[in-house]
Amino acid sequence: MIASMTGYGRANKELDGYTVHVELKSVNHRFCEINIRLPRQLLFLEDKIKKAILEHVKRGRVEVFLNIEGEGLVTKAISIDWDLLEELVSTTKVIQEKYQLSDQITSQQLLSNDNILSIEEKEMENNELESTVLEVIQSATLQLKQMREAEGKTLIEVIFSFLDLVVENVHTIKEYAPIVVTQYRDRIEKRIKEYVGNEFDENRILTEVALFAEKADISEELTRLESHISQFKETVSTNEPIGRKLDFIVQEMNRETNTIGSKANDPTIAKHVVEIKSLLEKIKEQVQNIE
Repeated sequence: MIASMTGYGRANKELDGYTVHVELKSVNHRFCEINIRLPRQLLFLEDKIKKAILEHVKRGRVEVFLNIEGEGLVTKAISIDWDLLEELVSTTKVIQEKYQLSDQITSQQLLSNDNILSIEEKEMENNELESTVLEVIQSATLQLKQMREAEGKTLIEVIFSFLDLVVENVHTIKEYAPIVVTQYRDRIEKRIKEYVGNEFDENRILTEVALFAEKADISEELTRLESHISQFKETVSTNEPIGRKLDFIVQEMNRETNTIGSKANDPTIAKHVVEIKSLLEKIKEQVQNIE
């Protein structure tokens, strides 16, 4: 199944006390790159998450957003530095006696000091956490994969519509190419007759036409171009990532087309060459999106 590199997937699952949310977004990239944003308590799962995604995604940049809502993963507890509190109370009393101060320090004032009182979060043991996160990752990845495959199907349909037009232009050039040599012979013969009349060396004309025919021969380029088109179609039918291979084939098709245009030296063929190059550029743009 042909897949685009563009897609989106999301999933979530609720358990006692918390909910796991996952969103995946993928875009074009030369290689496969997975960037994961995880809560601190889930960092130990990063490698397993990447491995789960790589089972379905071979190319593209994938952004993974995972967060957990709820209090089911942590407990909160008050922590007091009793030694520091004792020292602060004692020091306060000494200051009051020494300077004869009448104001009284309150417990609220003492406990408002961040160095004395703090709230600590402790992670709770949760044996279901890992399996839950990976399950949600799997669901979101499959949704991403389905969207990428749907996009890929549309891309191939568009590409093949352009490729059919390329084939039409190639066939037209192939049928027209022999006429180019005939037209060249007619032009040469007409020009010579304008200068010397009907008395001229026929062998000289045949030699000139033969040289032109050899120089303007595009049969090999047309054969290679048709071969690349067949290879393109065969590659599409394979069950593996093909984006980079298709991109290379399009480059080869474009190279042969340029050679045809430069060798043929004919305005009619040049018109079809321009059309083929325009179609290949459109195909290349679409191929850039294929995994």
